[in-house]
Amino acid sequence: MDLLLGILLVFCSLIISIWKGFFIAYPLLIALLTFSYISMRRGYSFKSILAMAYSGVKKALIVLKIFLLIGAITSVWMASGTVAGIVYYGIKYMNPNYFILYAFLISSLMSFLLGTAFGTTSTVGVALIIMAKGGGIDLSVAAGAIIGGAYFGDRCSPMSSSANLVANLTDTNLYTNIRSMFKTGTIPYIVSMILYLVLSLRMPLTIVGSSIDNQILNTFNISFIVLLPALAILALSIFKVDVKISMVVSIIIATFISIFIQGYDFLNLIKYMTLGFKLDTSNPLYDILAGGGIIPMYKAQIIVFISCSLGGILSGTNLLSNIDDLLLRAKNSLQLFLYTIVVSIITGALGSNQTISVVLTNELMKKTYNKKGSSNYDLSINLENTAIVLTPLIPWNIAAFVPATTLGVSNIDFIPYAFYLYLIPIFSIIHYTLKEKNHNSIKRAAL
Repeated sequence: MDLLLGILLVFCSLIISIWKGFFIAYPLLIALLTFSYISMRRGYSFKSILAMAYSGVKKALIVLKIFLLIGAITSVWMASGTVAGIVYYGIKYMNPNYFILYAFLISSLMSFLLGTAFGTTSTVGVALIIMAKGGGIDLSVAAGAIIGGAYFGDRCSPMSSSANLVANLTDTNLYTNIRSMFKTGTIPYIVSMILYLVLSLRMPLTIVGSSIDNQILNTFNISFIVLLPALAILALSIFKVDVKISMVVSIIIATFISIFIQGYDFLNLIKYMTLGFKLDTSNPLYDILAGGGIIPMYKAQIIVFISCSLGGILSGTNLLSNIDDLLLRAKNSLQLFLYTIVVSIITGALGSNQTISVVLTNELMKKTYNKKGSSNYDLSINLENTAIVLTPLIPWNIAAFVPATTLGVSNIDFIPYAFYLYLIPIFSIIHYTLKEKNHNSIKRAAL
């Protein structure tokens, strides 16, 4: 009973926080304290709870390294003219009538090469959102397309840490899983493209050729050289170099370009990497071309610390293990999938972390899948079609909060436009429903 009341309290505080616009760390702190108290009532000592929280925080340190790189690469790409160059050549060669569709396709390609949603949004995503900002596009729509595309590769790239995590947890072959992901993701991807095409035609990019591109030329030395930091990321991804190393190499290249091509001194560059890039207030691009920096990511860093501490406690205490009896009531593949959706949403909401959601959902569901005679591959593809794509739709989950913060948009407003993320589970439900109807028809015909 205390667990049910605790979950209710946490969800109410999270919903109120979103409704009132409070910093999401406050309800997450309430969640951390609530589940710590429940764990103590269950017999866990304060010291053991601290140890569990610390084990979660150790995982956060890995994520924080990514944050440091995201903050640095975003600002140094701006200083080097890389972002401006992408915007400039994008305006020059991209059909403005299809901008939102392009944003989705480009983000999908970049994320497939990098294998990370965070890396995609902090590089090409920033350039695309700046184009949208300067071209009169609704930023929520643009961000939905960018983030939806960013999680395409996060879900099914061979370089994706989440795809590798699911394969390891379920003891399945990564490339067999990827084939299944393409099979179940093709129709949602095509439907997403159609929806983004419709939105593109209704909401074309309205940048005038003689305005923003000329302002870019007046501010930066633009040539194909400024695209080298982006090309380095792409080239290294082809050779399957770790994305963190790729980002460091890109930062080094961008630093040289910033100093020797754009004329910034090294101290100013360190300032930009730390506090974020800003042009002079008199520059027409001042409100458009700004952002990045390590310190401005502090809110996301706080969220990661609290959520990973909470995840460590939930994982260490197995507080949610009592729902096994309910999960074992699943009668067929459709119900198995629906239960997996519910569990992944609960674990994603409480753990506020994609990895925690995947690990806990796997732990809670694998017994049910085994009891029902489903294979590890059934579990793996269902994890990919639930926990991986649904956590970015939970506003306080770092899978949503970090990309939204990087793009400078609301962590709620982009969600309705991230079509790919929720079309995957919707079409999976349709698939299992038709499969179950067909199975029942065969059974009736046999009788």
